[in-house]
Amino acid sequence: MPKVRLSGTVLGHDDPGRAVRARLLYLLFGAGWDIYNSNGDQRITLSNIERKIIEADSFVFTPGATLEDMFKAISIFVGYQTLDRNLAGKPTVILNTDFSWDPFFSVLDHLNKMGTIKQDHRDFLLTAEDPEGVLKTLELGREKGIPDAGRHKIGECNGTSFENAVPPDYAGNVCVFCSATLEDPSYLADGRELGRLLAVNRLGCVSGAGRSGIMGAVVEGSVGAGGWTAGSNVPHIIELEGLPDGLSSFWLRPDIYTRMEVMMENSNAFVIFPGGAGTVQELLALMIFKHQQNPLMTGKPVVLFNRSNAAGVRFWDPLINLLSNMCKPGDFVVANELDDILPAIRLGLPQRETVAV
Repeated sequence: MPKVRLSGTVLGHDDPGRAVRARLLYLLFGAGWDIYNSNGDQRITLSNIERKIIEADSFVFTPGATLEDMFKAISIFVGYQTLDRNLAGKPTVILNTDFSWDPFFSVLDHLNKMGTIKQDHRDFLLTAEDPEGVLKTLELGREKGIPDAGRHKIGECNGTSFENAVPPDYAGNVCVFCSATLEDPSYLADGRELGRLLAVNRLGCVSGAGRSGIMGAVVEGSVGAGGWTAGSNVPHIIELEGLPDGLSSFWLRPDIYTRMEVMMENSNAFVIFPGGAGTVQELLALMIFKHQQNPLMTGKPVVLFNRSNAAGVRFWDPLINLLSNMCKPGDFVVANELDDILPAIRLGLPQRETVAV
C-alpha cells in the first residue's frame, strides 16, 4: 500500500479547511493510500524530517498554508533540485483551494526571473483545484515520475569533517545563506566583499561550503583575507557543486536538515544574501526556530540583504511581503545596501569592539 504524507492542520470545528481535508482523507483511503499525519498533529523537526521523507511515497499539502507547511514544501523542492535519492519518484501535490499558497508561488516565480531558480516549480510542486484533483494528480505524478532538474554530478564526494578552533579574539560567527548557482559578476563581487569584511572585522564566516556561485565567492573573500571560514555540506550536493578551498572547519552531514542545524549551532548571526529555493528554505527554518524560541536561535540577528539589481528590482521584496503576515517585528531586519549589513549584525551581537578596514 503506497504511503502519502499529508501536511497541514485543522484548527478546530470552525476551520474552513475542515471539510476539504475530510473529503481528501475519504478519497485517499478509498483509493488505497496509507496516510501519514491524517490528524495533522505530527511535528517535523530538522532531526526527523529526512526520515519522514524516506518513509513516504508521495506528499500532499492542504489549504491554510503556514510557515511550517511552506518550509516542508520548499524542502521537498530543494530535494528535487539537488537530486536527493530519497525523493526519487515521489510526487508532491498542493491543494490550493483557498489561494493561501499563492504568495509562496509568487516568491518562486520571482526567483526564477532573477535567475536563482532554474526550474519551473509547477513541474515539481503539482497543484490541484479540489480533492478529486489531488488523486488524479498523484497518480499522474507517480506514472510520469519526477522531471529532470537539469543538474549533473561533477565529481564524487571526497569531503571529511575537520575542525580548527575559532580565534579567541573573534566577536562571533556569521552564517551566510546564499545562491550557489548565480554567476552574475556584480553579485559575486558583493559576495567576495562580504567575506572580506567579515574577516577583517574578526567575524567568522559560516556557509553551505559550496564552491560555485555567490557561496563560493563569500568563502573566497573570507579565506583570501585570512578569516576563519567554516561550512557544512552533504554528499549528494558535493557531487553537484564540489567543495571550496581554504576552509578552517568543515562539517560533513548526511542530509540538508542536519546541515542547517550544525550551521545554526556554530553561528551567532545570519545574513540572507540573494539566493534560490535553498536560501528561502534556510530563512524559513530560522524564522520557525525563532517562533518556537529554540535555543539555537536565541539572541541571534537575521539580516536580509535586499539588493537592488540594475533594473532597480529589489531581490527579496516578494519574500518580505510573504513574511510580513507571518513574522513579528524584530524576527529579521532588512539591509538594502552592502554597507548596512555589518552594522545590523553588530546591533544583535554581544558588544565588542571591531574595526573595519
